Amino acid sequence: MNGSVLVLNANYEPINICSLQRALGMILMEKASLVANGRGVVHTPGRNYPCPSVIRLDYMIHRPRPHLKLTRQEVFRRDHETCQYCGKHTHNLTIDHIVPRHLGGKHIWTNVAAACPACNHRKGGRTLTEAGMRLLHVPQEPPSSVSYIFGRYLPENIEWEPYLSGW
Repeated sequence: MNGSVLVLNANYEPINICSLQRALGMILMEKASLVANGRGVVHTPGRNYPCPSVIRLDYMIHRPRPHLKLTRQEVFRRDHETCQYCGKHTHNLTIDHIVPRHLGGKHIWTNVAAACPACNHRKGGRTLTEAGMRLLHVPQEPPSSVSYIFGRYLPENIEWEPYLSGW
């Protein structure tokens, strides 16, 4: 039993992704109901249970809009696994602070960019003008839309698409 399950709020708003085990537990405890079954059946000695692909909570969860955390993986995802200085597409990327931290640069979305090791070494602890380098794209915080947050799971879970559109 493995796989991701889309969790919808009572109003069908996508709010989370959980494991198949957690989703089955919430259904059995009557905290959620099955919306879409795209994975077959789980066989137990006493019963067979449908494997959920999408579940809906039976009660409304009030929470603030989600914001993406600033992590290495999210920076690489935002920059499409591409060095923002030379345009090289690679999986061997590093994080570069555009204004170096020792010069007062902050660790925020608009001050970090994906860089290949060669460009990061070439820039060093200098500013862009001191290093004579340019960024291909101005860095900004990625959108906190449902399609961006959950979009990376769509290739493996195409049945989620109707529940993600419109939010």
